Amino acid sequence: MDAKSRIPTNLRTLLILEAVGRQTEPMGPAEIGRFIGLPKQTTHRLCNTLLEEGFLMRDERGRGLRPGRRARMMGAGMVHSSSSYMARHQVLRDLAAQIGETVNYAVPEDRGMAYQDRVETDWPFRIQLPIGTNVPFHCTASGKVYLSSLPKGERRRLVNVMHLERHTARTITSPDALLAELQEISRRGYALDNAEYFDTMIAASVPVFDPAGRYCASVAFHAPEQRVTLEIARSKVEMLQKTSRLLTETIFST
Repeated sequence: MDAKSRIPTNLRTLLILEAVGRQTEPMGPAEIGRFIGLPKQTTHRLCNTLLEEGFLMRDERGRGLRPGRRARMMGAGMVHSSSSYMARHQVLRDLAAQIGETVNYAVPEDRGMAYQDRVETDWPFRIQLPIGTNVPFHCTASGKVYLSSLPKGERRRLVNVMHLERHTARTITSPDALLAELQEISRRGYALDNAEYFDTMIAASVPVFDPAGRYCASVAFHAPEQRVTLEIARSKVEMLQKTSRLLTETIFST
């Protein structure tokens, strides 16, 4: 009996979740087993249990497994409860003070982008989107930043199966038009929301990357059109990008 076969079951499941979470592409049970050195049958059995419990989910392309809702919630909770959360919030507070509007930190979930952190503006006239709110991918700046970060093939597959619901007269509801905009966002490195989700709301967003250069979140700000035009929003992008780099250093330094 080798050392790997003596690993307790609870630690084996954590090793599986760690392996899947560290890869950029979905992994099959056999590949996971080879990666962490567990027997094939053991890995299949544990992966099936994690699937049933919602810690893993099957990739929609049938190429393997990726983190499920419960694994993502667990990871987000760990980050939230750590000292890095407080540091991240302070970074967002500094950005909000510079821009003078509400800033958000959002991550992708099955139901859309989820606001994990935010700092509200002091203006009495504001658009309320509480922490925990889910907003669509296709008509928000943070959601479009996420979609633009995907490989082209995956981006196209996802857009073609998404329900592109119209929220305002400016919402993009054509898959081809959305894909064209996502390509432009990928090129320039930021996204705008031109009153596409809420009438009169303007927003801008940039990606936050992990140290390996992989997308992990969106940082954004939003404001009413009465105070912020698209041109003003574009002028704030450099601030967002500087904050994004600082967030990468802050989040992954602890």
